[in-house]
Amino acid sequence: MINYPNGKKKNWASNHTSAGGRGMKLESDINTTNQWYLSNDTAVVHKKPTPITIVKVDYPKRSAAKITEAYFKLPSTTDYNGAYRGRYLDFEAKECASKTSFPFKSLHPHQIQHLEAVLKQHAIAFLIVRFTQFEETYYVPADKLIGYWQNSGTSSCPYAWFKENGYLIPGSYVNPVDYIQIVDQLYFDPQKERNSSNGYK
Repeated sequence: MINYPNGKKKNWASNHTSAGGRGMKLESDINTTNQWYLSNDTAVVHKKPTPITIVKVDYPKRSAAKITEAYFKLPSTTDYNGAYRGRYLDFEAKECASKTSFPFKSLHPHQIQHLEAVLKQHAIAFLIVRFTQFEETYYVPADKLIGYWQNSGTSSCPYAWFKENGYLIPGSYVNPVDYIQIVDQLYFDPQKERNSSNGYK
């Protein structure tokens, strides 16, 4: 069992076969990409560990231990953080099974607050949202999605909004979610850098 900060319990096994199973493919793809970035000295980005206090452990075998009860110490913030070209990166990754919209209930208030705090420090904050029905993965600047969430008065964000305001993330077998391409596009101007290297400003 997992005990949440509000005192409620959730079954560890059932949580991982239902809600916990959602997002695992996207997470695996991002982890593969991050490892590719690290191996190629592109960026250093890691998944944040979830702080859990173990309460009860069973030993069905001498060589194996099974956690049967635990609780989260604190609500988690976002999934990933790291550094790229001297800038701090922080982002959340979500999968969406709907063909029409992304439900805001997928984002917790403390995650929104965390992303806002990151933006106040002039760091790079964004969300990666995969619409599984279309096999499309979008990069969305955190300020854009937070602004829509705060001003729309709705419980979800239309798929069409992502197509208009998000950035479709390219990928390959070895680098399936190449979000750094979008970061370069938004935060690093290649033309300006070429001019600077040639002595122009």
